[in-house]
Amino acid sequence: MKRYMKYIKPYRAAFILAPLCMLTEVFGEIMLPKLMSMIINNGVPQRNMSYILGIGTVMVVMAVFMALGGIGGAYFSSKASICFTSDLRQELFDKVQDFSFKNIDQFSTGSLVTRLTNDIQQVQQVTMMGLRMMFRAPGMLIGALIMAFMMNGRLAAVILVVIPFLTAAIALILKTAFPRFTVMQKKLDRLNSGIQESLTNVRVVKSFVREDFEADKFRDMNRDLKENSLRAMNIVIMTMPVMMLAMNVTTLAVVWYGGNMIIAGQMLVGDLTAFTTYIVQILMSLMMLSMVLLQSSRAMASIKRINEVMDTAIDLSDKDASRKDLLVKEGKVEFRNVAFSYHEEAGEKVLAGISFTAMPGQTVGIIGATGSGKTTLVQLIPRLYDVSSGCVLVDGVDVRQYSLKNLREGVGMVLQKNVLFSGTIEENLRWGDEYASEAEIREAAECAQANGFITSFTDGYQMDLGQGGVNVSGGQKQRLCIARALLKKPKILILDDSTSAVDTATEAKIRHCFATDLKDTTKIIIAQRIGSVEEADLIIVLDDGMIIGMGSHRDLMENCQAYQEIYYSQRDREKEAGA
Repeated sequence: MKRYMKYIKPYRAAFILAPLCMLTEVFGEIMLPKLMSMIINNGVPQRNMSYILGIGTVMVVMAVFMALGGIGGAYFSSKASICFTSDLRQELFDKVQDFSFKNIDQFSTGSLVTRLTNDIQQVQQVTMMGLRMMFRAPGMLIGALIMAFMMNGRLAAVILVVIPFLTAAIALILKTAFPRFTVMQKKLDRLNSGIQESLTNVRVVKSFVREDFEADKFRDMNRDLKENSLRAMNIVIMTMPVMMLAMNVTTLAVVWYGGNMIIAGQMLVGDLTAFTTYIVQILMSLMMLSMVLLQSSRAMASIKRINEVMDTAIDLSDKDASRKDLLVKEGKVEFRNVAFSYHEEAGEKVLAGISFTAMPGQTVGIIGATGSGKTTLVQLIPRLYDVSSGCVLVDGVDVRQYSLKNLREGVGMVLQKNVLFSGTIEENLRWGDEYASEAEIREAAECAQANGFITSFTDGYQMDLGQGGVNVSGGQKQRLCIARALLKKPKILILDDSTSAVDTATEAKIRHCFATDLKDTTKIIIAQRIGSVEEADLIIVLDDGMIIGMGSHRDLMENCQAYQEIYYSQRDREKEAGA
């Protein structure tokens, strides 16, 4: 609970006022039956209108204060719960933003979405309910018990038989509910992940005519969630009948015993009326407590899932960096005997024995078969992952000594999967530099060979790309991502197979721009086509996570059999395509 106090403190006034306001309702609910009994016992038999009007006026005034208290309690409980969970959601999102790639791999995207939305919503609802019931339910229970025993101790003893039975029933229900709610939330995770995957890849689904398959898959997940939700909700459904049965049986017993006492002259009619109301209030307060506890059980399952994210240790940070103020100024990149494994306990190395140096302004090409470790290698430069052994240096300094912000500010990276965001083309390009002038934006677009197609759009740079850039082609998307990276004016530019969807003529123009306008920037290019890196100062050939060839194109053509095989196979395919 201590973890959540920092979210409560800014709104402590609302957290205090909400239950206090509800006390007004409690006081009124306890006093109204007593006042009504006074009218029935004293005012009605004696036909004393002034007495009836006097007590009735007090009841009306009390009802007004009860209404004001109820409104205040509802307002402050809503404010407290919404503001509290809003801050919690923000911190949870900030925590996810600090995750490394390795941390993100621990959770599915759908699961994180569920935790940020549905789980937070469950906490909000139980906080709101708890604030409204914190004093109301216990206050009504205690107050009604006191009033009932003051009116007739013998008759009030009936409720003492029912309370242990209800307490045992509620405890059994709660014990069963918690694991079921936990399973239900996991099924919701799975459904959200499936929805996201299907909608994100809807074009692939349609191109392979797999709509029926996706519909069947969703139907299975939806049915699974439905069945587990019903299992959890059956507990909630059981609560009300159990409580109502206890309430009705108790009320009947009270009316039967009380009726006999009235006949025997031991009790007044007004007292029995008030007493019956108090019995109902006692049982209603127990019902409210059970509902709060039941919702708390579901919220605890959600809190556990939220805590799993909050307690995740960030495996990659700059808290131990010794040179946080250092900026990337030259762009020299050096790998010294680097090894890397995604799962160190498994012992399988994705990279091993990687050593090379890229001098400022040089162009380094990386080529190799799929799965050879090319993408993993370049991700170590901006510390998207940390090395398992060895070290990566930028400008002669271990990347772990930089602050993450300064290191990544100096590195422009176009990922293998080109990602654009909802918004205009200009807004997407400004991810590289939000303060860039229009001239700088146009210059970066021209260098990436994107200005031509951008200006051909009716709205030009103000065209809305839609989610993920759905209304531009793959090649256009790649060029926009390159322009975005160029606008950053990085000292190190990494292109991870970022021109695969661009024709060779356009790619040649992009390379020419790199050679002229980015002559001081270190360029590291991953490519499938040897033609994309043929003119590089240094070409690295990877195979199974190890360097099997390194040098210029000429050197590799003389000394690296794997490079020769790639070169000749690609040349033969180009000849066949030309024929």
